[in-house]
Amino acid sequence: MRAIPVQFRLLLACLAVLAAPSVSFAVEAAVQKAKASPDDTTEWYDCKDLDVEGKGWTETKAFYDRLPAKAEGKVPASVWGLSHNSAGMCVPFTSDASSIQVRWTLLNGDRLSMPHMPATGVSGVDLYSKDKTGRWHFVANGRPAAVTNTARFTLPSGQPCMLYLPLYNGVTSVEIGVPKGTTLSPLDRGLAQQCKPVVIYGTSITQGGCASRPGMAFPAIVGRQLDTPTINLGFSGSGRMEPEMADLLAELDPSVYVLDCLWNMSADLVSTRIEPFVKTLRAAHPDTPILLAEDCSVRNVCPTEKGTILRAIYEKLAAEGVKNLHFLPNEGMLGDDTEGTVDGCHPNDLGMMRQAQVFSQAIAPLLVKQ
Repeated sequence: MRAIPVQFRLLLACLAVLAAPSVSFAVEAAVQKAKASPDDTTEWYDCKDLDVEGKGWTETKAFYDRLPAKAEGKVPASVWGLSHNSAGMCVPFTSDASSIQVRWTLLNGDRLSMPHMPATGVSGVDLYSKDKTGRWHFVANGRPAAVTNTARFTLPSGQPCMLYLPLYNGVTSVEIGVPKGTTLSPLDRGLAQQCKPVVIYGTSITQGGCASRPGMAFPAIVGRQLDTPTINLGFSGSGRMEPEMADLLAELDPSVYVLDCLWNMSADLVSTRIEPFVKTLRAAHPDTPILLAEDCSVRNVCPTEKGTILRAIYEKLAAEGVKNLHFLPNEGMLGDDTEGTVDGCHPNDLGMMRQAQVFSQAIAPLLVKQ
């Protein structure tokens, strides 16, 4: 994976200094809104008052929705329903407490898990911390058992933390509790906070099916590997590149667009929808990199049938002069040992790690060119 040039890091470090006043204000605002528990032993912070990464729009019907309120009635009903899942959203924070509690209330308490995906991934939360070398490490997960759940975590001393939210369920409330006398504040993400997010639009695989934990969805892994925010716009069975979705994505201002919808599209849809989708994004953002991803294959078939069509579209658009358009073949996404999925399609954690590595290697040089 390419390293980010020193000059680029220095520029972003300067921007971080300029942003410091807003960070301080956010910390002060979060502290002022913290609420003490009835026994006065815990201070509870509503994550809405912290920085929540992974939200593309602010004008949402519910705070943790992934699409704006105006999308209701315009996008397919299945897409709108799945937009209430909190996939990809995470809360970066820091605390001087040695232990914390996380309390989250789910939108749907009737289906905590799925036949091929555990409750920890569907409805759980996931905590990571960042060590002094800059690497993110798994701390522990919060296991759901009801609509409202509370989990306790032991924190590594003084390390930045990231709390990932459920992949296939929504949340109405997420709170972090720290012992009275300790502090919690939004995390100044430094370099990553100054980067535009990577937007990944795709299928159930993008959404996180079937990771065992939220932090194991491949967009989350990519975010940690590249230390940059990601916006997860995976819609299970419903990533089909409708024109309405193109218009919505064009409203965002990402560092890179990643389009990974082939699993949900027929050959006819690939042939008819991808070109106008790309042109809509390019008209709104003339210079933003667009990465077209081939569908992964448990048998490591490359190219796939739909991948062959996608390659032809990519070559046609490139020949027409569409700039900064890139193609990602599926080679290595799931490995060559057939062990990367739970069902021949959806990656398990091993498959997610392999897929993330391939995507990170493709995205990293596109970030450097910004």
